[in-house]
Amino acid sequence: MNNKKNEKTDVNSKLILSSNARLVETILFLENDSVSKEKLLKMTNLDSDSLFAALEEIKEHFDTYMHGITLSNKHDRFQFLPSRDLHKELRKCYGKKVDKRLSKAALETLSIVAYSQPVTRREIDNIRGVSSDTIVRLLRDREYIKVIGRKDVPGHPCLYGTSRKFLLEFNLRSISELPKLSDIDRSRFMDEQMDEE
Repeated sequence: MNNKKNEKTDVNSKLILSSNARLVETILFLENDSVSKEKLLKMTNLDSDSLFAALEEIKEHFDTYMHGITLSNKHDRFQFLPSRDLHKELRKCYGKKVDKRLSKAALETLSIVAYSQPVTRREIDNIRGVSSDTIVRLLRDREYIKVIGRKDVPGHPCLYGTSRKFLLEFNLRSISELPKLSDIDRSRFMDEQMDEE
């Protein structure tokens, strides 16, 4: 009888994450992209050993109890991603079909946001050379981009960034996995942003 009670207590204690692990779990859930070790240390006020113990606890917990998401660590950047065994099922809803096919203009705008984020609508307009108001609204409605802050300039325009859906749709683990821009494209993006500032 006592043995069964002890076994039940052990199982229950494994189901409950420590306060450090719960804090780290919540931060990773709220962030849009992978989070560096340095940022996690700063946000949690934990020391390195405590942070890695919390991350290990989260990973073990999610993997042991077969959650739908898992903790990914790539070059000391951490984020939640769908478990690999669910990729086939998720592809039906979030695969590369790209939401009833986005137009060329929408894909162009989406790529500008992805590579330039955080970016304002006016900065997008400057890079494209035309108004992007309707397309930005479409991308927000389809949840490919979202408002991630406000720019500290007069009027405080919205700053846009890509969403978790964007990563899933394009089969990316994080923004860092985007194909590298050519030198010409990179200088074009930088020039347009500097002109705006």
